[in-house]
Amino acid sequence: MGMMEASATWLRPRPRENPLDDFRAIFEEYGMRLFRLAYRITGHRQDAEDVVQETFIRAHRNRARFDERAQLGSWLHCIATNVAIDVLRKRRRQHERAQESLDSHHDLSIADPDPEHRAHGREIERLIRQALGRLSEKEKAAFVLRHLEGMSIEEIGRVTGTGTNTTKNLIFRAVRKIRRELAPHVEVTQ
Repeated sequence: MGMMEASATWLRPRPRENPLDDFRAIFEEYGMRLFRLAYRITGHRQDAEDVVQETFIRAHRNRARFDERAQLGSWLHCIATNVAIDVLRKRRRQHERAQESLDSHHDLSIADPDPEHRAHGREIERLIRQALGRLSEKEKAAFVLRHLEGMSIEEIGRVTGTGTNTTKNLIFRAVRKIRRELAPHVEVTQ
């Protein structure tokens, strides 16, 4: 091959790699974030693990539909949120009441050496979990994405498939319901 032919190969367009082709790297980058999100929505470790697994299965199946202009993380969060909502709906339909357990590694835990404060912190965690459990699936997802994952209203709207006003309304209703649940037990500031 001559010099002209070799340089011509560099000019030929290379097939673009789909960012979803390296699933191992994607799992390593997003797996724990998606687990945390799923756990916060479902409240159960096994459900969260199932949500993450199903998220990656759906992402793999639909990788050809992934719009490369979109952010991969947002797309995966969208899938995970929808799968988690499906899990909640299924649980509600089947009237399953599973015991919730939180590890000491969660953001809601209160680390305090005083046993009385620790006990109060555990009670607050229980009350918050209980209040989250009374939200609709969409309210819970919107609340978790906003207040625990730190997403913007626009990102939440894309993930949940709702408009800006609907997203704000979901978050507002969720906060109002949680405050109402917690009011008899703690002093809630306005």
